[in-house]
Amino acid sequence: MAVTEARVQAAAKAPSVRAQAEGPRWVTILGSTGSVGSNTIDVVERYPDDYRVDALTAHSNVDKLIEQALRLKPRFVAIGDEALYGRLKDGLAGSGIAVAGGRAAVIEAAARPSDWVMSAIVGAAGLEPTLAAVRRGAMIGLANKETLVCAGALMMRELTEHGAVMLPVDSEHSAIFQVFDFDKLDAIEKIILTASGGPFRTKSIAEMTAATPAQAVAHPNWSMGAKISVDSASMMNKGLELIEAHHLFRMPEEQIEILVHPQSVIHSMVAYQDGSVLAQLGTPDMRTPIAYALGWPKRIAAPSARLDFAKVAQLTFEAPDPVRFPALRIAREALKAGGTAPAILNAANEVAVAHFLGGRIGFMDIPALAAAVLEAVPSVELTSIEDVIQTDAEARRAAEGKVATLRHN
Repeated sequence: MAVTEARVQAAAKAPSVRAQAEGPRWVTILGSTGSVGSNTIDVVERYPDDYRVDALTAHSNVDKLIEQALRLKPRFVAIGDEALYGRLKDGLAGSGIAVAGGRAAVIEAAARPSDWVMSAIVGAAGLEPTLAAVRRGAMIGLANKETLVCAGALMMRELTEHGAVMLPVDSEHSAIFQVFDFDKLDAIEKIILTASGGPFRTKSIAEMTAATPAQAVAHPNWSMGAKISVDSASMMNKGLELIEAHHLFRMPEEQIEILVHPQSVIHSMVAYQDGSVLAQLGTPDMRTPIAYALGWPKRIAAPSARLDFAKVAQLTFEAPDPVRFPALRIAREALKAGGTAPAILNAANEVAVAHFLGGRIGFMDIPALAAAVLEAVPSVELTSIEDVIQTDAEARRAAEGKVATLRHN
């Protein structure tokens, strides 16, 4: 069942639940069946008196979505793949939960009048739902970095115009947010994004070239979905996070450093002009930044394991290898190019990762293909969300063509 534009607009114009009556904070989870979404639910369920779930969405994991909905009793549930709407409807029959299917249904979920929205849809598909939440002035926990990678300047303007609040949930950006003095930008020398280095940190180019999808998704520290795990292995995730940090913290590219920190204890740092470096530390558990964003401006308890410094014993750091991890250079080039270049990079990377996971291209083909598409597709000025959507489609077509050429050769 498709959702009409009128329904989306009506949901966006509705007053917030919290404005109608004091009580628990109402929560929408976009991408509830993924790693971040599932961890968000874990935190929410620990505070039954403080949080209620208004809406859940997933793209295709309909069975898990049904299970979550029956347990959490949200008001609205949407499945992005419209072909699965029938299964969702049957699975929730008699529950009293409103259900819908299709892309517009996910956007409607974001536009509904909840207090707080977790944006955890993977990839560029999260852009329009996140924008819908922004345009109704919601408080948003942002775990979808592509929102700012593809449309950072537009999104930041929309945030200001509509009075929305964006709280970063990526562990790195959450760490920076917690120690970043927004009132004294001129006192900040640089921000330092830490990276674990992924499963291939010490591997040779030959080993990386021969890497399998199973090896690429075997992250040494974090439990993440397949796409994000591959991005971590190529360090494209850190390049995308650099672009995201540029927009979130209004820092120029040259003032954003990337540092490999294999233990994943220091999640990121901010260096000040007086020589002070402030860092946020913790165990590698996404429930910590999720709890920070969910409870903000208060802090709430998270079930994460507590950091034992004696057990950690040592923290090490190294510069990323630009030869084995060219994605970092490519991302910086896209940010410098501006316009729709970051959206081109993101689309090409998503296509490349999907083909790698499908066994159709090699691991080192991922950054090579991204660079080739970035060169082939012209960047244009970013003036509207339609520019992003058009560019995304064009870049995906170009990427598919280059994958076909790789496979043919």
